[in-house]
Amino acid sequence: MQDLVPILDLPQPFAVVAHDAGAANHIIEWLVLEGVECRPFMAGPAGQAWERRFPSRPCHRSLDEALDGARAVLSGTGWGSDLEHRARAAGRTRGLRTVAVLDHWVNYEKRFERHGAHVMPDEAWVTDRWAADLAQRSFPELEVKQKPNAYLAAAVRDVASRQDSAAGTLFVLEPVREDWGRGSPGEFQALDYFMHRRDVLGIEPSEPLRLRPHPSDAPGKYDSWVTRHADEGVCLDDCESLSAAISRSRRTVGIHSYALVVADAAGREAVSALPPWAPALCLPQPGIQQLRRLCGESP
Repeated sequence: MQDLVPILDLPQPFAVVAHDAGAANHIIEWLVLEGVECRPFMAGPAGQAWERRFPSRPCHRSLDEALDGARAVLSGTGWGSDLEHRARAAGRTRGLRTVAVLDHWVNYEKRFERHGAHVMPDEAWVTDRWAADLAQRSFPELEVKQKPNAYLAAAVRDVASRQDSAAGTLFVLEPVREDWGRGSPGEFQALDYFMHRRDVLGIEPSEPLRLRPHPSDAPGKYDSWVTRHADEGVCLDDCESLSAAISRSRRTVGIHSYALVVADAAGREAVSALPPWAPALCLPQPGIQQLRRLCGESP
């Protein structure tokens, strides 16, 4: 029996503002389930996700246009821009209730700061018990609500519905934004570490490895790395969706990627390739393996 309390328990119409894909994926799935009236303004990877799911429902042309006539603001909390920060600030100025979706398990405090200014929402929404606990510890005075993870449920159903032949390894990439004191981007260090220690996972040198860049990665970011390893079965993934990419792979490897959460929930092998000198894995799901621990190199 469906819960009588709606997921999107906000006064309608409300503005929906997002830039990064993480929170946008959750919000879009909630909107699909409930079909409520909203005023969307999406940009960047979130805008691309919106267009794929709602091709005949264009977004508003500006943040102000989306806020005009809105009775509340639902926003993401990504790193890719200050759009969501500006939406919360503008919502506060207009006297609107603001809600922020926390989509991962890291850097919660920093998500609400831009250029030295802190703008907290009236409440935060999360999608699992680990995120709820972290948010409540990070913001003791903030109202935190745990919502159903409709995005994860839809992704798991999609993986299960496919009849793809599973072969090779999928490496789902993400911008780490740290060099861990070694002078090169963390995502490339993780790739190199994986290639050096992949035999521990039983991967043969010639087994196919498909790299799936992050939606925020610049085109061509990994081209030279792929070229250097082309004779080792490395190529870029060309699947139309993350679920399709996971379905056709024997295992999914990443760093802190949400793709590992999807693979694990779908009953697939999920491995983080964080090297031994990197910080702790932020993903809390116990089924996700760490390559460095399997190698006996855990920090």
